[in-house]
Amino acid sequence: MEYPNLLPRFLKYVQVNSRSDEHSTRFPSTEREEDFQKQVIMKDLQELGLSDVHYNQKSGCVIAEIPANITKNVPVMGFLAHSDTADFNSENVKPQIHENYDGHSKIQLGDSEFYLDPEVFPHLKNYQGQTIITASGDTLLGGDDKCGVSELVTFAEYLLAHPEIKHGKIRLAFTPDEEIGTGAEHFDVPEFGADFAFTVDGEAPGKLDWGTFSAAQFSLDIQGVNVHPAVAKGQMINAVQVGINFQNQLPQDEVPEETDGKQGFYHLMNFTGTVDNAHLDYIIRDFERDGLEKRKDLVKSLVAKMNEEFGTERIKLKMWDQYYNMADELAKHMDIVNLAREAYKAEGLTIDEDPVRGGTDGSQLTYMGLPCPNLFAGEENMHGRYEYTVLESMYKAVDVMVKMAELNAASHQ
Repeated sequence: MEYPNLLPRFLKYVQVNSRSDEHSTRFPSTEREEDFQKQVIMKDLQELGLSDVHYNQKSGCVIAEIPANITKNVPVMGFLAHSDTADFNSENVKPQIHENYDGHSKIQLGDSEFYLDPEVFPHLKNYQGQTIITASGDTLLGGDDKCGVSELVTFAEYLLAHPEIKHGKIRLAFTPDEEIGTGAEHFDVPEFGADFAFTVDGEAPGKLDWGTFSAAQFSLDIQGVNVHPAVAKGQMINAVQVGINFQNQLPQDEVPEETDGKQGFYHLMNFTGTVDNAHLDYIIRDFERDGLEKRKDLVKSLVAKMNEEFGTERIKLKMWDQYYNMADELAKHMDIVNLAREAYKAEGLTIDEDPVRGGTDGSQLTYMGLPCPNLFAGEENMHGRYEYTVLESMYKAVDVMVKMAELNAASHQ
């Protein structure tokens, strides 16, 4: 089904910079994403006539409710989308609309030197005859997750305009700081009031994520000894070289660029330093919880061995868990996954349940007592200039949510 307000709503949202900031000390991490939530999303929800529209300061979320239009009590279903965008230029986004894509040509990003090439991005070939939306080459698009944000608002608009579609109470949440992994930890599950929920933050139609990585992060701060190179022998300890030596002791084939499927990895994300001191940031990923622990243990043992060789704690390690594979917990709630499966099938979709090589807010929320798989939103090539979405994929995401609302009500009557 086509939803006439979905595209203009999406175009409006992506032109608002709501990028989060992992270095910020405030919550939500940036004033701009909070402004987007309060001044844009909240206003649109209020104008549509949703119930209980408010901003929860504790969770940094805009919350709203689609009231039930049946008298029988059914489980309260929730849908969530995150309001922030990733760490790529998000200022002055100029969305470009490419109608009736031919399925094989390169798509120029605005007037820039950059193109979407179907030989590089073969998923483009799936969208012949459809409408592709890109940015202009110097920013991301922001479809991750403003696809989900606009779809949730459009879903609410449609249900309110079509009371013949019977459904129970539905709660909506627009969350902050998903891209920096800190938003969900503040989520107020009791106040949200849903029995289960779905994040709408996935890729192509048919993608259903209920398995994710388990994840940890660590940093190394290395203190070197800086002396003049002329007299360095036996005295200098080059902090940069120490960092290189640590990196070289990790499994060299267990990195993102060498792994796929269910293979985990170590990922060096940042390395800065001088002879005197250096700083390294890593993430660790594994689908198995014990695999994550083994990877963490390897890092700890390498740091301990190197410090022992120095005779002092020259390398300081900070490590923390980020989230766990939600499949372990959702195995107890397969009725929720089956609800999504049934809706996908009803909408003619081929279901792709390969575990996502990442995580969602749902990873944390599931372990906080809100079972929360992830639905597709139509966003592709996230987090950079080559990001795009497909209008027909966004329509289909709304179709699926409408069908889920119907099925949830019908299955409990």
